[in-house]
Amino acid sequence: MLGRKVPAVTFRTRVRDEAVGGSNPYRWQDVTSDDYFVGKRVVLFSLPGAFTPTCSTYQLPDFEKLTPEFRALGIDAIYCISVNDAFVMNAWGKSQGLENVKLIPDGSGEFTRKMGMLVAKDNLGFGMRSWRYAAVINNGVVEQWFEEEGYSDNCDSDPYGISSPQNILAALKSQKLAA
Repeated sequence: MLGRKVPAVTFRTRVRDEAVGGSNPYRWQDVTSDDYFVGKRVVLFSLPGAFTPTCSTYQLPDFEKLTPEFRALGIDAIYCISVNDAFVMNAWGKSQGLENVKLIPDGSGEFTRKMGMLVAKDNLGFGMRSWRYAAVINNGVVEQWFEEEGYSDNCDSDPYGISSPQNILAALKSQKLAA
């Protein structure tokens, strides 16, 4: 993964647009991998699904709270990607009160598949989803990689720790000290 360019994918997002009017003023907007990753240094983290317990209780809220610490270490943006559609991701973001972390809907799992992280979670009734991982991506290239152990289809556990924001912050701080 290290040194690899992120895959070129077009994400189907929904963005608020008051010109649409009505009670649901959103429109479709295509956003590319280049839009998200080129010309900036970002943290991307992926998780099995919006509204799931570990993701909603720890991972996403902790990234949201720790955003200022990431920015102080030269991170321009934090993105959360999941194999969920734009409607689900927007509802989840609203329920979490996000202000810092941007959610990326990978509805068809194309980006996740091309990253080599798509796994079956049929044992949970999820179908194909992302394995939990995170990366520091600099100008579209993977600079650091944090993958949870046990990558497999229908894993009977949900490992979490390696891709936690606390672990990534520690790695970024030690990298800064070494520089």
